[in-house]
Amino acid sequence: MNQAKILVVEDEKSMNDILKLLLEGEGYDVVSAYDGGEGLEILKKDIFDIVITDIRMPIGSGYEILKGVRELSPETMVLMITAFGTTEDAIEAMKLGAYDYINKPFKIDEIRLIVKNALERRLLSREVKNLRSQVVFTFEKVAGKSKAIRDLLLSLPKVAESNANVLITGESGCGKELIARAVHNLSKRAVRDFIPINCAALPEGLLESELFGYMRGSFTGANSNKTGLFEAADGGAIFLDEIGDMPQNLQAKILRVIEDGSFRRIGGTKDITVDVRIISATNKVLKDEAAAGRFRADLFYRLNVIPIHLPPLRERKEDIPVLVDYYLDKNNASHVKFTQGAIDVLMKYSWPGNVRELENTLDRMLTFTDKSVVTEDELPEDIRCRTADTTAHPPTCAEFSDAGVSLDDILMETEKKYLLMALDKAGGSKTDAAGLLNISFRQFRHRLKKYGIN
Repeated sequence: MNQAKILVVEDEKSMNDILKLLLEGEGYDVVSAYDGGEGLEILKKDIFDIVITDIRMPIGSGYEILKGVRELSPETMVLMITAFGTTEDAIEAMKLGAYDYINKPFKIDEIRLIVKNALERRLLSREVKNLRSQVVFTFEKVAGKSKAIRDLLLSLPKVAESNANVLITGESGCGKELIARAVHNLSKRAVRDFIPINCAALPEGLLESELFGYMRGSFTGANSNKTGLFEAADGGAIFLDEIGDMPQNLQAKILRVIEDGSFRRIGGTKDITVDVRIISATNKVLKDEAAAGRFRADLFYRLNVIPIHLPPLRERKEDIPVLVDYYLDKNNASHVKFTQGAIDVLMKYSWPGNVRELENTLDRMLTFTDKSVVTEDELPEDIRCRTADTTAHPPTCAEFSDAGVSLDDILMETEKKYLLMALDKAGGSKTDAAGLLNISFRQFRHRLKKYGIN
C-alpha cells in the first residue's frame, strides 16, 4: 500500500507542496499538477490509485478531472478539495462519483485517514474482482474485506469440490444460508436443486412429512402421495437450517440418510435411495448440545465433517463499508454516497441483528430518503445514539437534534432488538422466546413477520 501512486492537482503552489510533502512522508509516490489541463495530460499517460484535486482552478476544474478519471481509469479514487463556502460543490462531486471531499483548511490526520481509507477501498475492489474472476461466481451477498471473510471466500471453491457434509455455525442474521448457496453453486451439483428448509419453523409432524414425504392415507389429511424434500434434492443439496432445533426422532432418520442414503416416506413400505449433499446450519454450539443430551452426538460428527464458522458483524466491522456499497448497488442506488462520518457511525454500532439488520436499515433509509449524500444526521436515531452495548437498554441520547427524533422509528428498532435477543436467549425456539417477552406465540410470530425476521 505504501507504494500507491497519487496525483495532486492543486493550483495553489504552497498547498500543492504541503500535500506532496505530507503524502511522500507517508511513503506514497506523488505527482503534482498545477492546473486541470496539466492534470488531464498526466492522467492520459499513467494510472493512479488516488487523485486529489481542487474543485475550482483557473484552468480546468475538478469536475473535468473527475470526468477524465471516470473515463480513463474508473477504479481510481478521487478526493475533492473544497474551500469554505463550496461544500455544495463537493457534495455534487460525490454524486458524480468522487470518493470523498476535504475542506480547506484541512487537518493533517484527516488527510492521512481519508487517503488510507480510499486506498483500502481500492485494494479491496481489486481483490474482489480478482477473486470473482478465479472462481467464476458472484458470491451473492457474501462480501467483505476482513481476514475472516476473505479466508472464507477463498476456501469456498475447495469446500465445494468435496462431497462431504458441511456444518455452518454463526449467530442469526449472519448469512449462513448465503454461504450454503455459495458452496452449492460452486460445486458440480449446481446443475441440480438446492433446497432449503428451516427446521425451527415447522412443528415436528409437518417437518417430517416435508423432509421425507408421505403416502396417501398415512394420516388424516394425506389425500395423495407426496414427494419429500430429500427426494426433490436427489443429485443436489439440501440445506437444513437451524438443525439444532430438530426433534431427536427426526435426527435418527437424518442419520440413516447419511449412513446409507435411504429413507422411507411416512406410511411407506419401500426404501427410497437418494444422493444428496447435506449442508446444515445452526446458531447453537452443537457439541455442547450433544454433551447435554439435546442433540445426537453421532449425528453431530456426521454433519460436522467440514465446519464453517461465520463471525458476527460486530467482530468484522471493517466489512460494513463493503456491505453498504454492495446493498446500494443491488438496489440500483449506487448514486447514493455515505460520508465517512456516516460510515464511522455505522461501524461503531454493534449490529445485534448482524448483516440482516444492516440490510433492513439500508432498505428503510433508501425508502424514506431522497438525498444523494447521506451524512450521519440522516442515519436512524437509535443507531446514532446507541453505544457499543446495544443489548442492555433501549436507545438513549444525551440530547435531541434540532430536527427532533422519530419516536416510531425508535420504538420499532427497540422492539426488533428485543425480538432478536429473546430468540437468541431461547436458542431459536419461538415458543420460548414469546414466553420470555410475555406475549403469545401468535403475537410473537406476527412481530417476526412484521420485521422480516426469519
